Amino acid sequence: MSYIPAWNGIAEFVCVVETGSFTAAAQRLQVSTAQVSRQVNQLEQRLGVQLLHRTTRKVRVSETGQRYYQQCRQLMDGFEDAEQALQELQSTPKGKIRLTAPITYGERILMPLLIDFQENYPQLSLEVELTNARLDIVDSGLDLAIRLGRLEDSRLRFRKLASRNVYTCASPAYIQTYGQPTTLNQLKRHNCLLGSLGYWRFKDNGQERNITVNGSLRCNSGVSLLYAAEKALGIVQLPEEYVLEKIQQGELIEVLAPYRPDSEGIWGLYPASRWTAPGVGLLLDYLQQHLPQSREDN
Repeated sequence: MSYIPAWNGIAEFVCVVETGSFTAAAQRLQVSTAQVSRQVNQLEQRLGVQLLHRTTRKVRVSETGQRYYQQCRQLMDGFEDAEQALQELQSTPKGKIRLTAPITYGERILMPLLIDFQENYPQLSLEVELTNARLDIVDSGLDLAIRLGRLEDSRLRFRKLASRNVYTCASPAYIQTYGQPTTLNQLKRHNCLLGSLGYWRFKDNGQERNITVNGSLRCNSGVSLLYAAEKALGIVQLPEEYVLEKIQQGELIEVLAPYRPDSEGIWGLYPASRWTAPGVGLLLDYLQQHLPQSREDN
């Protein structure tokens, strides 16, 4: 049995699905439109199914074609990863990696690691955009995005790099003056310092709960909310990189510990529709090894 002919047309088919046209697929593959069309036609004939519905204006993937595409994409991703890993083993990685990350997490946690990484691989250059806006990775031409919490974009491949806990806490002075909540309902009686969301996450009887809270301050800066909490202005809920050291030193006190939510993921996302930049896999491995994990179990 010959295995090589079975791969004929797959790259062309995948490109047509991802770009939405034979012309765009040909441009990506740097071949003629006629060659792409011919390869896809031969693939359909060999499989005995219609993968694409063609009209004069657009190309639509059939239901069978969509399922076939998903399997082919996984196979191609595997080959791309294997080839990239081989290239990185055989030569010093070179080129530029463009990535984005949230501002405070990037400044406090990520950038020191990126600087250490670049010292180890000086022929790789990094272009980092720290922003709390969720940039479109593909449209922005980014190679990698560091995201926190839940994942949403199904077009992207991802790797879990680490995890972190979220703590609800207040200063000793605040608790001495206003008392310490012991149930979620008691949060209504307290001044809650809010971030960009109007709710806090908790886990109650094994179920995740989002509790709406209110207070005298709303700010999208975790550093500012931490300062307000230290000044006994109210209760705050923040990730561990802001507050865990303060809790350990007694400057803040964790409240509602039995309701602490599950740790949230820290993810590396990168485009599935094209080859990753040189060194991206190397950088992901490095971050996975060196990013701090949740320092306390839930």
